[in-house]
Amino acid sequence: MFKTRLLSGIVLVIVAVAAIAAGGPLLFAVLLCISLIGMEELYRAMDVHQKEYGLLETAGILGTMAYYTALFFEKGAEISMMILLFTLVLIMAVYVFTYPKYRAEQVMAAMFGVLYVAVMLSYIYKTRNLEGGAWLVGLIFLSSWGSDTCAYCVGRLIGKHKMAPVLSPKKSVEGAVGGVLGASLLGAVYALIIAGVNPAQGHTPLVYALICAVGALISMVGDLAASAIKRNKGIKDYGKLIPGHGGILDRFDSVIFTSPFIYFLASVLL
Repeated sequence: MFKTRLLSGIVLVIVAVAAIAAGGPLLFAVLLCISLIGMEELYRAMDVHQKEYGLLETAGILGTMAYYTALFFEKGAEISMMILLFTLVLIMAVYVFTYPKYRAEQVMAAMFGVLYVAVMLSYIYKTRNLEGGAWLVGLIFLSSWGSDTCAYCVGRLIGKHKMAPVLSPKKSVEGAVGGVLGASLLGAVYALIIAGVNPAQGHTPLVYALICAVGALISMVGDLAASAIKRNKGIKDYGKLIPGHGGILDRFDSVIFTSPFIYFLASVLL
């Protein structure tokens, strides 16, 4: 199991690095695919998808594709909010004109999937388009995957006080602190490593450390939130796409939450 998980993790890192380095259409296509797969996993968990594709699920998917298409163009960000509002109207139209086929909680889950998965993940693409964005995207993964690894190691060594005993009994306060400090250290070291090839101004070890520390705190909420949904729905994993890891949402749960905050922090601090 460990070997499978490790190999899958290596493949994920290679794909992520290649897509981020290329940017543009390749990164856009990869994120759109990940978003659609992640939404499908969430829709299955939240009973939006049942035995076959329905109008409610289709409305969410169409809204996501329209949102991403707008982002691909230079002025698309200006109309992205309008597209999200139209997506909400479309989802509500399906609800009222097929009533009583869908329940209110299914309708809310359909829109939630668009915002939670597609919109939040799109900030990876937005971050890549910032000045020095090829390097800034790395902070998203250091804050999520890096802090998770640090938290796990510290928790295993000295973890005693449970952080969320009912939801995730293995997570400890000590591990959480270790995750934040570890992510901060990784951010500082990362800034030093890329200093010679990153021409962008203001990308100092201190700023990177601060961004990663905040990102690590946010990533913990994302991880626990995804776990809470699974607990509520009585499922172990969202899917089986990634051997040893589960589905897209199982692997990208913390990345989803971290991405927008890294983008806004970078926009403000740099």
